[in-house]
Amino acid sequence: MTSTTTTRARGIRRPGRRGGSHWWIHVVLGVGGFAMAFPFLWQIIMSLSTNAQVQSVTPTFWPGELQWQNYAQVFERLPFLSQLGTSVMVTVIRTLAQIVLCTLAGYAFARMRFRGRAILLAIVLSILLVPSQVYLISQYQIVQGLGWLDTLMGIVAPGLFSAFGTFLMRTAFLNLPPELEEAARMDGANPFQTFWRIMLPLARPSISVLAITTVLWSWNELLWPLVVSTRAEDMPLAAGLATLSSDRTIDYPVLMAASLLAMAPVLIMFIVLQRRVIDGLASSGLK
Repeated sequence: MTSTTTTRARGIRRPGRRGGSHWWIHVVLGVGGFAMAFPFLWQIIMSLSTNAQVQSVTPTFWPGELQWQNYAQVFERLPFLSQLGTSVMVTVIRTLAQIVLCTLAGYAFARMRFRGRAILLAIVLSILLVPSQVYLISQYQIVQGLGWLDTLMGIVAPGLFSAFGTFLMRTAFLNLPPELEEAARMDGANPFQTFWRIMLPLARPSISVLAITTVLWSWNELLWPLVVSTRAEDMPLAAGLATLSSDRTIDYPVLMAASLLAMAPVLIMFIVLQRRVIDGLASSGLK
């Protein structure tokens, strides 16, 4: 009887001991979370400080009087709304184009049999091995020949299709069971109906990942817009922020304020679609 009571008492204490012994995990996670969020918090503090406080040798962790006029100066020194509209248009067009073209190409490489498929796939995947800066000059010459310099189409064109998106969607369609296609074919569905009604809805998690990566890449792209755009009104936000930096002086508070305003749309989108973003990344296995 005594041994049974002792055993029960030990069993009751164990959960408490386990929970109490893991307090350091919460501390480590809290410190790690603060370390990751600190650059963003420091950016907010810099955007509300003066340039002298930002450049002082002794760090100023609180500016004292908040300099809200830094955000107003962003609209005075940049055509911010015009650049915001350009960024939105570039991101939307590229995302829709990549969803359409990469899903079609991925399905063709994964499920269809045609002559030269392996060679074409190798050519597409070989693009992933080449840095984008290598073919920057040839892209510029093509855009210049088409007369698309300083235009929205000149910025958008190179990002309408991607080898990464094709590889991602090909992998997604390869992981789907072939019995679904056989059942659709027996019901009289043609290849496009099978793709549109059966396979495409099942590949939604991978499509979400493709859309997320395309949005982030298009919104943050810097080099190509700077090459094909010379007027500030035609630049997207990422390129417009680069014009705030000069060789002599840099107004860091205004630059940080502009960066926060440029970051806000993507941050709001992530907060609103957080569950879908996490589910899409988890389902696709992309890290």
